[in-house]
Amino acid sequence: MNLLYVNWDVSPEIFNIGGFPLKYYGMLFLAGLVLCYTILKTIYKKENLSQPAHEALFSYAFIGILVGARLGHCLFYDFDYYSQHPIEIFLPIQQGADGAYHFSGYAGLASHGGGIGLIIMLLVYARKFSIKFMTVLDVIAIATPLAGAFIRLGNLMNSEIIGTPSDAPWAFIFRHVDNIPRHPAQLYEAISYLTIFLVVYFIYTKNIFKVGKGFYFGITTLLIFIVRFFVEFIKVDQVDFERGMSLNMGQILSIPFLFLGLFFIIKSIKERREIKVS
Repeated sequence: MNLLYVNWDVSPEIFNIGGFPLKYYGMLFLAGLVLCYTILKTIYKKENLSQPAHEALFSYAFIGILVGARLGHCLFYDFDYYSQHPIEIFLPIQQGADGAYHFSGYAGLASHGGGIGLIIMLLVYARKFSIKFMTVLDVIAIATPLAGAFIRLGNLMNSEIIGTPSDAPWAFIFRHVDNIPRHPAQLYEAISYLTIFLVVYFIYTKNIFKVGKGFYFGITTLLIFIVRFFVEFIKVDQVDFERGMSLNMGQILSIPFLFLGLFFIIKSIKERREIKVS
């Protein structure tokens, strides 16, 4: 029967030198940000935004996503542990059974926290370069789903955020976890985010909505968290306290983003109609 399924037995490490591993997750995380940065160069030029602002964007976005995602995981998903090991929140180390600290990388990043961290840093960025905050949000939102797709591919390489058992012919057997065929939830999200990117970018190229009105931020936020909300139903619980919950933490945290995205879509469509009428 196993011949019907995808046998996933990939090491999360590309190589390891002196106890310092280079992992697929980190490489894909960085590759996604670099690709988005490159795409945004074209958008910045089209929207007449300054080159210095574009050059500074990567560092602001990287810090915001990384810090936000890390704090989000530590606060929302594993507070009991990290409240007792606060140094591990900020440094890529973990205390072993022997009491000594070992390099582990940042094992635990939450996308909701990453989104919040990115928005906060973009607010600082917008003020620094005198760009309308909503313009920054719209521009970044066009490329954001592509970064999300790369991050979920990194989760796939780590055999983490796995799905519930499945008998579908495309089910994955994550050998580093168990021998049970499961939904490749990471792949579902990665494909969905790539599709969202293509749709939003297509709308942008057709100039259907102007940047700076909130439409692109709204539609990207709404679509990403719709996907996140429903895929959570076929994911294994990330932490013990989620067991028995009607909605898990990922779904609960998605709800405010759903309403936020819907608000900006409605607002921008309404403003567009008013302009046409006048």
